[in-house]
Amino acid sequence: MSVLDLFLVAALSLVSGLAVYALLRLREMRARYAPILDVDGEVERTKRELTRLAKDREAFEAAEAKRRTDLATQYAEAKALYDHLRSEVALLEENIEDMSFGLYRPHYSFTTSDQFKGKLNDVYDQKKGMIRAGTAARCPVEWTVNNSKREGARMTKQNIKVMLRAFNGEVDAAVAKVTWNNVTRMEERIKRAFEAINASGTSSQITISPEYRDLALAELRLTHELEVKLHDEKEEQRQIRERIREEERAQREFEKAKADAEAEEARYQKALEKARADVEKAKGAELDKVNAKVGELEARLAEAHAKLQKATSMAQLTKSGNVYVISNIGSFGSETMFKIGMTRRLDPMERIYELGDASVPFDFDVHAMIYSENAPGLENAFHREFAEKRVNLVNMRKEYFNVTLGEIEAFAKSQGVEVQFTKLAEAREYRETLAVRDAKKNGQAVTTAPAEGAPLPESLFTEVAERLG
Repeated sequence: MSVLDLFLVAALSLVSGLAVYALLRLREMRARYAPILDVDGEVERTKRELTRLAKDREAFEAAEAKRRTDLATQYAEAKALYDHLRSEVALLEENIEDMSFGLYRPHYSFTTSDQFKGKLNDVYDQKKGMIRAGTAARCPVEWTVNNSKREGARMTKQNIKVMLRAFNGEVDAAVAKVTWNNVTRMEERIKRAFEAINASGTSSQITISPEYRDLALAELRLTHELEVKLHDEKEEQRQIRERIREEERAQREFEKAKADAEAEEARYQKALEKARADVEKAKGAELDKVNAKVGELEARLAEAHAKLQKATSMAQLTKSGNVYVISNIGSFGSETMFKIGMTRRLDPMERIYELGDASVPFDFDVHAMIYSENAPGLENAFHREFAEKRVNLVNMRKEYFNVTLGEIEAFAKSQGVEVQFTKLAEAREYRETLAVRDAKKNGQAVTTAPAEGAPLPESLFTEVAERLG
């Protein structure tokens, strides 16, 4: 083999190797850049990816929209609940405020329960009239059922009846439950029932008229104010009966005192006539003795005559009596609480003893007993003067006042009344009770209470005396 042959063989081998390398390199390049070289396939893949991303975005946006809708619904429900609770709290706060200050303002100024009953009957008649006239509830739409207006009208009438029955049931329940301390709450109950029942009729466009609601509120208020008026009239009648019993008792006392005084006067008159007859027969020392007896009988006769005159005048003066000022520190725990009342009893202390019976733990102390020919007028003057200081601002029969004895005395003087006031309340049993408690607390022997009428130890009065200055 010549050199040329060897060269050709080598050249062919080299060319073959280069061809193989080029082929391998070409395959590698094709494999590497196949996505780029396959344009149509790449476009399709890109479209598919875009479609997938668009669907994902739509699903996300739908989910986000639903989430926003749900949140808006939840917010609306929570806001409605919040507003409802706020109104409930405001109502309760208003009710508590009304209860503490008695701020329910009557809507009617009738003076008798019969007037309230008459107005209440008028309200009932107006409600019945509105129902019969078809104005209690209205429906502006003429519905048809199965292409029948008659069936539609029948359906509307039935729905109106159901709504009115539901509303009237709520009104009846509120009226049955209304009391002095929940009347404003019952008003709100009727208003809420009105709104709720009207809301339930939205689909059929039926509404209960505001005028019918106002009649329901009037029924509630009239019922409440009628009960208050009946209570007041009952209290007034009780006060009148008590006053009549007091007058009758006082009159019996006056008549008895008059009869006793007449009998006593007749007895002394007879004794005096006999003594005067004895004067004519007596002599010397016996005469002096009889004259002394005559003088004594004349004095007693004058005293009996004065008693008769007093009993007669008091029986004739139907307004004469005593205004008393009393206190009860042990029972009421206050040294500035006084009862200012009036009695026509011949012995006014009997009335004080009655007031201090088993209803209170300790007896009353009398600070003043003021006689007046117009005792009711004087009593009313005291009550008007201290009206703002009444302990009970609702029941005027409770004649207790938070005032000082100095204020009472000053007003009495301004009325031209001259009377001696006892400033220090004895409160005997109360102070004895305190002493017994202190003794028990200190482990000391407890002795029996002093006999009736015995003076109290000065130590029991020290604290109050220092306070009064």
